[in-house]
Amino acid sequence: MTGMNSLSHHFLIPTTIHKSSRAASPSSLRAHSPFTLRITSPSNPRATSSHDSQSIQNQTLEVLEWRALCNQLSPFASTTMGLSATKNAEIPVGNSPEESRNLLNETAAALAAMEIIESRRLGLSEIQDLSDIVERASTGQLLTVRELCTVRSSLMAATSTFQKLLEAANHDNRITPLVHILKGCDFKETLKKKIGFCIDCNMSMILDRASEDLEIIRSERRRNMENLDSLLKQVSMRIYQAGGIDRPMITKRRSRMCVAIRATHKSLLPGGVVLSVSSSRATCFIEPKEAVELNNMEVRYSNSEKAEEMAILSILTSEVSNAQRDISHLLDRILELDIAFARASHAKWMNGVYPNVTSEHSKTLDLSSEDDESLAVDIDSAQHPLLLGSVLGSPKGGDIFPVPIDIKVESRAKVVVISGPNTGGKTALLKTLGLISLMSKSGMYLPAKNCPRLPWFDLILADIGDPQSLEQSLSTFSGHISRIRHILDIVSENSLVLLDEICSGTDPSEGVALATSILKYIKNRVNVAVVSTHYGDLSRLKDNESQFQNAAMEFSMETFQPTFRVLWGRTGASNALRVAKSIGFNRRILENAHKWTEKLNPEQEVERKGSLFQSLMEERNKLKLQATKTSAFHRDLMNLYHELEHESHDLEKRERALLKKETQNVQEDLNSAKSKMQKLVADFESQLEIAQADQYNSLILKTEETVADIIESCCPKDLASVEEPYSDYSPQAGEKVVVTGLGGKLGTVVEEPGDDDETVLVQHGKIRVRIKRKDIKPLSRSTISQTSNRSKRQVNMKDLGSVLQMQSEPVRLQTSKNTLDLRGMRAEEAIRQLDMAIPGRDTGSILFIIHGMGTGVIKELVLERLSKHTRVSRYEQANPINHGCTVAYIK
Repeated sequence: MTGMNSLSHHFLIPTTIHKSSRAASPSSLRAHSPFTLRITSPSNPRATSSHDSQSIQNQTLEVLEWRALCNQLSPFASTTMGLSATKNAEIPVGNSPEESRNLLNETAAALAAMEIIESRRLGLSEIQDLSDIVERASTGQLLTVRELCTVRSSLMAATSTFQKLLEAANHDNRITPLVHILKGCDFKETLKKKIGFCIDCNMSMILDRASEDLEIIRSERRRNMENLDSLLKQVSMRIYQAGGIDRPMITKRRSRMCVAIRATHKSLLPGGVVLSVSSSRATCFIEPKEAVELNNMEVRYSNSEKAEEMAILSILTSEVSNAQRDISHLLDRILELDIAFARASHAKWMNGVYPNVTSEHSKTLDLSSEDDESLAVDIDSAQHPLLLGSVLGSPKGGDIFPVPIDIKVESRAKVVVISGPNTGGKTALLKTLGLISLMSKSGMYLPAKNCPRLPWFDLILADIGDPQSLEQSLSTFSGHISRIRHILDIVSENSLVLLDEICSGTDPSEGVALATSILKYIKNRVNVAVVSTHYGDLSRLKDNESQFQNAAMEFSMETFQPTFRVLWGRTGASNALRVAKSIGFNRRILENAHKWTEKLNPEQEVERKGSLFQSLMEERNKLKLQATKTSAFHRDLMNLYHELEHESHDLEKRERALLKKETQNVQEDLNSAKSKMQKLVADFESQLEIAQADQYNSLILKTEETVADIIESCCPKDLASVEEPYSDYSPQAGEKVVVTGLGGKLGTVVEEPGDDDETVLVQHGKIRVRIKRKDIKPLSRSTISQTSNRSKRQVNMKDLGSVLQMQSEPVRLQTSKNTLDLRGMRAEEAIRQLDMAIPGRDTGSILFIIHGMGTGVIKELVLERLSKHTRVSRYEQANPINHGCTVAYIK
């Protein structure tokens, strides 16, 4: 045997590895964090520490519950890589507007692909995460047979996925973005062939053909084992015949083959080596001296085989190690594809819509559009995705959905100040805007309506406290201001800033002053900033600067409850006293509080009441206009209703008249046919009495033709000429069809087509051919009447069979009593039924044997048995167009 160093030359397939021509491999997607953090703001050259920047962004992701949103994608992931990425919130997020749009296009392409290919048929779930296997191979650890098979099966599944996407893209070009994900990947065809050539993955064993040395070693080992087994059988039989054991027994002890023998008969094997004894010491396991050398050879061959297998695994492991870069790149692209399908399934689950992500460049191109200039953020009926997900995922179904909110930020506005009562939904609005901005960056559809429009934000930074959490109760004003300071340090002109209850928790006058200064500072340094506040003075900033916009959370004055609707362009009061009254607060305390508010801000109270009255008048005018439009619409609708009602009465009268006329015509045709049939029966009976035996056949044929003429004259001509549609036609075995591909000739269906089969096996005469399904059609009614009138007439005239049996020549009149149906039976059962039917027939009778066509086995057996049966004088085909029935004439 040659040395292990030359093992690579023993492979019967090439061992060279095809290297990809691509120079650089993209960075690993799984190694990316959800965001590429900007450490230095363009608008603020002063650098901040990386730790502070990372900390404030992590706090934003935590307060917006980004990980929980990513976890919503987990049930839709098909691979373990996708499941891990969604669980760890490591899904791809665009670092530029173009990247985010590409991710959205991939999601749209996945939705289109799901209409053509089911996710389980795509085969993504068959692709395993090979990272650990490839890493072990690169560190020099030997891969097992199972691990190598896992590499091969995953690469094959990846190739199959790519091929299916290519086929789908040929039918629908919307799927092209998914093809681009895998395009250019090296699927390691050579590595798959080598592993498949060397290893049987079904049996998890290395094949003999893996190397010449392994083939020689195993061949010699098998030959040696055959000699050893033959020798031990002879020795064991000799011991058994000598009474040394109850039955011959060959076993293995200490990795050597031996025989069992009673301890009292060890003398039967002189020179043998005792390898072991039983627990009772009554039986010894001895290696005969003649088998020592053969066992030694077995040990040597076994060690050589293991060494050769280790060498083969070592070479395959080296191949996997060399392919580490290409395999890692392929896995990254598979992960990107899996997450794209997960986003598509998530969008379908929550009925999401494609967002229009804008940027400064796109705004410059669309200056001509008034809509683009009016609103920078335009989202209709947005719902908080986590609240919506909890309802959709509830086993009880969705009874209470989150209240949808409209988000309308003017293009010229940089800072939006939202006021309103506590528990009115200000915090929920901030979180919803932050989450859907993250979703649009990561290529996810939004839980909204129509076509949402929002800018692409490079950073989304938030300082949002939850008043219902312990964290908020433990937070301090200094910590609140510290987070705002870090946000101001890293913010850029493309950022979104969300501040909840800005500068709260301190002296109101100082809080208002500090909040005003912060908002004026930030207005020229961000894309959009949305802040909530109870400070009414902040809403007055819009009066002097167009970069500010106001919004208010609506509060119902009737129920003293918030409606969670956003009134854009309005200002709202905190309504603290009304909220306190609604929960049953002490009336005397509330009255004193009202007096204090009037003393502190009498001018503001009067102004507030005036603005409230004005808004109520505007709302009343809108309602009047809507009522007028509704009344006009109702009037037009009633006019249309009365017109349609009048038309329907006329249609009913015409329908009754037509039905009456048609009924009279049908009754006249029926009476005519009845009288003709009565006359025909009378004529037939009178002629039958005087007819000779040899005139029976001609009399029956003449009568049948007359019956057919009567039936044809009574049938509507248009019904007989209408051909049945063939779009959903599925031919059955044994059925007669018209083959348009053979010039309209008749044929018999031999084999039914499968669900995905587009061809049908048809027999014409003695020739069997496969015809496309579109080139055959069923017999029309007119053709059926021409080709099968005789058989139908025979059935209609079967009552005359007892009379016609008196003829010397049997009449071929098929009835249920002289018919034997063998279709669907096995060959043995069919012949047994035939052998039982023939002896029971009367002399001179006939037997119709229906065997069908199918594969032709039953027909051949029937014809062979009829040719040899002593009671069968002759047999023939039932008619020229029915090859599935044979008529036997009984002696």
